[in-house]
Amino acid sequence: MKFKSILTGVLLAFGLGTAAIAADVKVGFVYVGPIGDGGWTYEHDKGRLAVEKHFGDRVETIYQENVPEGADAERVMTTMAMQGADLIFTTSFGYMDPTINVAKKFPNVKFEHATGYKRSDNVSTYSARFYEGRAIQGHIAGKMTKTNKVGYIASFPIPEVIRGINSAYIHAKKVNPNIEFNIIWVYTWFDPAKEADAAKALIDQGADVVLQHTDSTAPQAAAKEAGNVITFGQASDMGEYAPMPRVSSIIDDWAPYYVARTQAVLDGSWESVDTWDGIGPGMVGIGEISDAVPADVKAEALAMRDAIADGSYHPFTGPIKKQDGSDWLGAGETSDDGTLLGMNFYVEGITAEVPQ
Repeated sequence: MKFKSILTGVLLAFGLGTAAIAADVKVGFVYVGPIGDGGWTYEHDKGRLAVEKHFGDRVETIYQENVPEGADAERVMTTMAMQGADLIFTTSFGYMDPTINVAKKFPNVKFEHATGYKRSDNVSTYSARFYEGRAIQGHIAGKMTKTNKVGYIASFPIPEVIRGINSAYIHAKKVNPNIEFNIIWVYTWFDPAKEADAAKALIDQGADVVLQHTDSTAPQAAAKEAGNVITFGQASDMGEYAPMPRVSSIIDDWAPYYVARTQAVLDGSWESVDTWDGIGPGMVGIGEISDAVPADVKAEALAMRDAIADGSYHPFTGPIKKQDGSDWLGAGETSDDGTLLGMNFYVEGITAEVPQ
């Protein structure tokens, strides 16, 4: 990489341009949905574009969208590595084993896997503390519901999704003891038709608040059509549906991480690490809270955001019991990360069962 940088400088000095010189680093991105999904993949691709803008000609990026989790993902990653990618970001939980498998075959390529937990010498993991944003959503939901029924569109029964449901429920229950959560598992990250059907079913069951852990804007559209239902943007702002039904959002900001990890490859300092950041470091943002939210509720939500950001409040602070009534966290006790990362249980009050 140093040689290419020196050669580029020589050519520029003689006015010969750099058309024939490859970038110092090639970075690949593997996406589970389309870059225009308006949610998860859209935000990851914004991170890719930020890398291009930050480094200019020094870095080339490539990407593949709509890659199913499983064998096809392994094929795509292998192709990227064979095309000369120095760093590959694999941006969905189900890419975990394919990432590990391909990394073994290409020990000189660096891999970064989003939301997983398996690492190796050339595989890092990274995720965001989405549950922090869910706490704020739960507070708003509990305050604003008139039917006391909240619908939740869940993707896959993995810890990331389960702790999001728990966080939202805990904070809705704190401000509204009569709250009920209805959960529909759609077993997909991105399927607008399924997501819309789930939203409509939850609304038919009486939910006037719909939360989602899926990637499209279809639930927003279904809620808008129904009327008198509020929603929250998932992964991206989804602000085109503000001020109603979308009253706020969780925004994933991957750009600083992608820039930093690309820089680490460029300067030779990259090493395998695990990163799990939230509102404080800026990896999780809270989208603008619309005027559809009462002023006092908005103020409370923003105060919670600030307390989470500065570390004075943890969304999983006891007393909290598990669904079966057993004690989990005592008064004032906060959860350790290990429990959150492996969470496979609901908290007390949720009547649904975690799918096995």
